[in-house]
Amino acid sequence: MDRLIGKHWHHLPPDEVLDLLGSDGEKGLDLFEIESRQDRYGANVLTTRKGTGPLLRFLLQFHQPLVYILLAAALVTLLLREWVDSGVIFGVVLVNAVIGFLQESKAVKALDALARTMITEATVIRSGEKRRISSSEVVPGDIVLLQSGDKVPADIRLISVRDLQVDESALTGESVAVQKDDRVLPHETLLADRKNMAYGSSLVTYGQAAGVVVAIGDRTEVGRISELISSTEELDTPLLRKIAEFSKVLLYVILLLAGLTFGVGLLRGESAFEMFMAAVALAVGAIPEGLPAAMTITLAIGVARMARRRAIIRKLPAVETLGSTTVICSDKTGTLTENQMTVQEVMAGPDLFEVTGAGYAPFGEITAQNGHPRDALTPALLECLRCGLLCNDSLLVEKDGRWTVQGDPTEGALIASAVKCGFSAEGEAVRWKRLDTIPFESQHQFMATLHAAPEGGSLIAYAKGSVESILERCARSLSSEGEPADLNPGKILAAVDQMAAKGLRVLAFARTSLQEEAKRLDHQDISAGMTFLGLQGMIDPARAEAVEAVKNCHSAGIHVKMITGDHALTASAIARMIGLRNAGLAVTGRDLANMSDRELIDTVEGVSVYARVAPEQKLRLVEALQARGNIVAMTGDGVNDAPALKRADIGVAMGITGTDVAKEAADMVLTDDNFATIEAAVEEGRGIFDNLTKFIVWTLPTNIGEGLVILAAIFAGVTLPILPVQILWINMTTAVLLGLMLVFEPKEPDIMERSPRDPGQPILTRVLIWRILIVGFLLLLGAFGLFEWEMRTGTDVAEARTVAVNVFVMVELFYLFNCRSLTKSVLETGFFSNLWVFGGASIMLALQLMFTYVPVMNTAFHSKPIGVDSWLRILAVAVIVLLVVGLEKWVVRKRANSDTGKGRPGRS
Repeated sequence: MDRLIGKHWHHLPPDEVLDLLGSDGEKGLDLFEIESRQDRYGANVLTTRKGTGPLLRFLLQFHQPLVYILLAAALVTLLLREWVDSGVIFGVVLVNAVIGFLQESKAVKALDALARTMITEATVIRSGEKRRISSSEVVPGDIVLLQSGDKVPADIRLISVRDLQVDESALTGESVAVQKDDRVLPHETLLADRKNMAYGSSLVTYGQAAGVVVAIGDRTEVGRISELISSTEELDTPLLRKIAEFSKVLLYVILLLAGLTFGVGLLRGESAFEMFMAAVALAVGAIPEGLPAAMTITLAIGVARMARRRAIIRKLPAVETLGSTTVICSDKTGTLTENQMTVQEVMAGPDLFEVTGAGYAPFGEITAQNGHPRDALTPALLECLRCGLLCNDSLLVEKDGRWTVQGDPTEGALIASAVKCGFSAEGEAVRWKRLDTIPFESQHQFMATLHAAPEGGSLIAYAKGSVESILERCARSLSSEGEPADLNPGKILAAVDQMAAKGLRVLAFARTSLQEEAKRLDHQDISAGMTFLGLQGMIDPARAEAVEAVKNCHSAGIHVKMITGDHALTASAIARMIGLRNAGLAVTGRDLANMSDRELIDTVEGVSVYARVAPEQKLRLVEALQARGNIVAMTGDGVNDAPALKRADIGVAMGITGTDVAKEAADMVLTDDNFATIEAAVEEGRGIFDNLTKFIVWTLPTNIGEGLVILAAIFAGVTLPILPVQILWINMTTAVLLGLMLVFEPKEPDIMERSPRDPGQPILTRVLIWRILIVGFLLLLGAFGLFEWEMRTGTDVAEARTVAVNVFVMVELFYLFNCRSLTKSVLETGFFSNLWVFGGASIMLALQLMFTYVPVMNTAFHSKPIGVDSWLRILAVAVIVLLVVGLEKWVVRKRANSDTGKGRPGRS
């Protein structure tokens, strides 16, 4: 039997299933067989797979090229006995590692959360007796009894069913509870359509059933998802990939230049010790010590900003990843839609009506399609809505400003539509006292209730159900005024087809009068002669804010794709509502199963709607999009979304309706379950990448300039213009007080009008690299030139070095204003829009004056006071850099505008 456990069972008759599993549908398993199977198959729990231990996870935070460079810098400063500088650099590395470790530790909880979803209780039949046991004790072959409110303990083949409805939305994405039966299905039936199966972790919402357990633990469908999560490869974010590439290049360049410096000095006859110190100075100068700190702080500030906009970031680099996203793959139910069934159209008598509002909130209006105002609503409409309200076992409840349904989502929609027309659910229940009920049964496809009319006299039976089951019981309909009229089945069915084409689920309504002495209701009473009242068409509607968010994503060059477990017709209808491209073209899970990986990769970008999709297929879709070079954000809320959330470049889970599994597999959680929040997060992400790029463009010229100054001095055979300790002073103070102020730079107005960055494009474009080289070369000319000027006029070497250090600091300060925008001039950015820049600049100037004039600082950093004429020459160099960069940006803009005017994209 072992080879059968966990296989497909939906295509086998119940008797054959019981026989294969060695079980009895009436008595279940005996106690000895249960003990044997528990020993053989183990507990009905998900295996928590062993991951990387906490110590190794912490140590891996240091396994990055940039961190290697920083550790080298810290080691060098330690050898130079510069304890403070060494401590600062070590501190930066340690803080980065701790933050990364804490963020990563949260992610490993995903499998634990998934395992918790399986722990519940189950009612079983063992040795002919009904027992309540922990779900972990269930074994294959157990006979399980299900009823409303139960969580299904394992994968079960149903053997007897009475009106069973199961909510499988977390597993399949189906937005409404699924009606179950025990009939044999074709072998190729998709997971979401296997109506004779109940799957572990799904929830029974209505009815009763008995079934035999066919899979437990890791062999259940939810266990397969657990396997997908644990085996799914997490990708580095674009930022981490680019920083890693940049760091490797920088590492090689630094080692090459340091070796070149040492070698050239030796060839010129300099001492090995002095050349070693010169090589150390060059290495320290070339290392951007402030970059990891800037990156961490920038991302942390982004996290705080996003939290204010209702997006919680679980992994820091995810902030930036959103900014480079090219495709958003969104689940439909609860993400793009309300996850609340809503009546949108009503046919009552000969008239059609439209219903406004969304979800279960009883707010909205009902207007006739021909323009009748609300006060002209017809008696036929009122009777149709009253039928939906009274023939109903559910209840709408408001909690914390949010309306929910206790009971069936379809019935909740009927209550909401009636209340929008002025009915009171409580008032009508009192006025129309219910006397009897025929509950919904799948073989009859309707529900009926018997009521005492308020005015006395005859009793009224109301019925609701499928169009076919209600229409065949009707002999007449109502006119708009509520008078008897001829029944027109052709017109009714045409209205049904029109509603169905819009993805609406359609229910029909009818009534009949019974004699007062009839206190009970049976099927014979409503088998014929009823009066047809109308139709109500409902759907899980699109969020209004999602429509605008999708539009904004399209204008920002981001493709939005819907991936759902729902039916293709419904998915296409919602896609049209929210404005997805190619909304009429829906690819189903069956289509995907028949595609090779190459066919899927070729097809995936041209399709926006994917329906009836299984969990592993969501994963395939994400991988296919990534194979085409896309940066993929995947949104979702169910257990079925977790593997794809983990694989995507950024996973986005819903905070309200999302399962713990989805939240802990995701990089970001939306606290308001609002797709529109993703748009805000994308905008924030783009702003963060902008600011990180601005920092890099600002800091690298200093490192290049310092390296060039050292090289120039070695090649020229002159004294070093700046010492290692002075280089560390420049790099650490300016990075904190000047560079980090760019982190607070406001987002530029056109940020959401740009196309997403090309994922293959490096952090620095050719234009920015050219700008960095220009400023680095100007720093060489300014610092080395003024150092030589001071030396040739008889100035002390300490004073000359002080001039060189101040050249670097003042050029960085002036150049900071150039870097507030990578394309616009200083004045266009809004000169006072970032007051942090002025605060940082003021403190930097104060520190630099202390560096120059305070004796303690002179001793520590080998500096010396300088005169006013030296300051004027320093300021002249800084102003020249400011003007040259401003001119370069103007030339680039001019050329870009010229290329655009000629129909060619501007180069960057």
